Amino acid sequence: MVDALETCSETDASTTFTVKENNIFVWNGVLTEPALIENIAQTAAAHMGYICQQEQKPVPVGFIGALQNVKINSLPQIGDVLDTFITVKHQIFNATIIEGKISVKDTCMATCEMKIFISE
Repeated sequence: MVDALETCSETDASTTFTVKENNIFVWNGVLTEPALIENIAQTAAAHMGYICQQEQKPVPVGFIGALQNVKINSLPQIGDVLDTFITVKHQIFNATIIEGKISVKDTCMATCEMKIFISE
């Protein structure tokens, strides 16, 4: 659910993803809500993977633990390019809290706060 990691810093990352007709989350020509959450989660995973690769550490497995303040404004259509941006807000032990935002052509499609647990 990520085509490219566009930017990555210690606390932020952005990705792009093009909605294709054969995506399992496409229904009646639009990308459904679970896909938007998954896209944010996979952007966070790409961020963690890139950081670990740069530090020559193994990439851990993460799990979505909780969602808060989920706001879905609109659903992307087939052919839309999702620009997804995440910011790490807090990192405590094996829990990371991120804020995520998905836009299509500068229109905010979805936002949320996500708690991700890292497997030891």
